[in-house]
Amino acid sequence: MPDIKSIADKANIIINGYSFTRENDGIHVLNLNSPDKAVVFGEDGEVLETTMDDIELSIASSYLQKNMKYMED
Repeated sequence: MPDIKSIADKANIIINGYSFTRENDGIHVLNLNSPDKAVVFGEDGEVLETTMDDIELSIASSYLQKNMKYMED
Protein backbone atom coordinates (compact mmCIF):
# COMPACT_ATOMS: atom_id res chain seq x y z
CA MET A 1 0.00 0.00 0.00
CA PRO A 2 1.48 3.37 -1.00
CA ASP A 3 2.14 6.02 1.65
CA ILE A 4 -0.73 8.39 0.83
CA LYS A 5 0.64 11.33 2.84
CA SER A 6 4.02 11.30 1.10
CA ILE A 7 2.36 10.99 -2.31
CA ALA A 8 0.05 13.92 -1.53
CA ASP A 9 2.98 16.00 -0.22
CA LYS A 10 4.97 15.35 -3.41
CA ALA A 11 2.05 16.11 -5.76
CA ASN A 12 2.21 19.14 -8.05
CA ILE A 13 -1.56 19.58 -7.64
CA ILE A 14 -4.45 17.80 -5.95
CA ILE A 15 -7.95 18.06 -7.43
CA ASN A 16 -11.02 16.48 -5.83
CA GLY A 17 -8.99 13.72 -4.20
CA TYR A 18 -6.73 13.00 -7.18
CA SER A 19 -3.02 13.76 -6.85
CA PHE A 20 -1.15 14.76 -10.01
CA THR A 21 2.63 14.40 -9.92
CA ARG A 22 5.02 15.05 -12.79
CA GLU A 23 7.69 12.34 -13.01
CA ASN A 24 10.34 11.54 -15.64
CA ASP A 25 8.12 8.96 -17.35
CA GLY A 26 4.93 11.07 -17.38
CA ILE A 27 2.24 12.44 -15.11
CA HIS A 28 1.19 10.07 -12.33
CA VAL A 29 -2.36 10.37 -11.05
CA LEU A 30 -3.56 8.60 -7.91
CA ASN A 31 -7.03 8.53 -6.41
CA LEU A 32 -6.12 9.33 -2.80
CA ASN A 33 -9.45 7.95 -1.59
CA SER A 34 -8.96 4.66 -3.42
CA PRO A 35 -5.18 4.17 -3.82
CA ASP A 36 -5.58 1.07 -5.99
CA LYS A 37 -6.85 3.38 -8.76
CA ALA A 38 -4.06 5.10 -10.67
CA VAL A 39 -3.04 6.18 -14.14
CA VAL A 40 0.15 7.38 -15.84
CA PHE A 41 -0.33 9.89 -18.64
CA GLY A 42 2.33 10.78 -21.19
CA GLU A 43 3.16 14.46 -21.67
CA ASP A 44 0.70 14.50 -24.59
CA GLY A 45 -2.16 13.12 -22.42
CA GLU A 46 -1.89 9.59 -23.78
CA VAL A 47 -2.67 6.83 -21.25
CA LEU A 48 0.49 4.79 -20.65
CA GLU A 49 -0.75 2.62 -17.75
CA THR A 50 -3.94 2.47 -15.69
CA THR A 51 -5.91 0.57 -13.10
CA MET A 52 -8.89 2.92 -13.44
CA ASP A 53 -12.16 2.07 -15.15
CA ASP A 54 -13.21 4.11 -18.19
CA ILE A 55 -15.39 6.56 -16.24
CA GLU A 56 -12.74 7.38 -13.65
CA LEU A 57 -10.11 7.60 -16.39
CA SER A 58 -12.26 10.14 -18.21
CA ILE A 59 -12.61 12.20 -15.01
CA ALA A 60 -8.86 12.17 -14.31
CA SER A 61 -8.07 13.05 -17.92
CA SER A 62 -10.50 15.97 -17.83
CA TYR A 63 -8.98 17.29 -14.58
CA LEU A 64 -5.51 17.06 -16.13
CA GLN A 65 -6.49 18.86 -19.34
CA LYS A 66 -8.21 21.68 -17.44
CA ASN A 67 -5.35 22.13 -14.96
CA MET A 68 -2.19 21.32 -16.96
CA LYS A 69 -1.03 24.95 -16.64
CA TYR A 70 -0.65 24.42 -12.89
CA MET A 71 1.66 21.43 -13.44
CA GLU A 72 4.52 23.66 -14.56
CA ASP A 73 7.48 23.84 -12.21
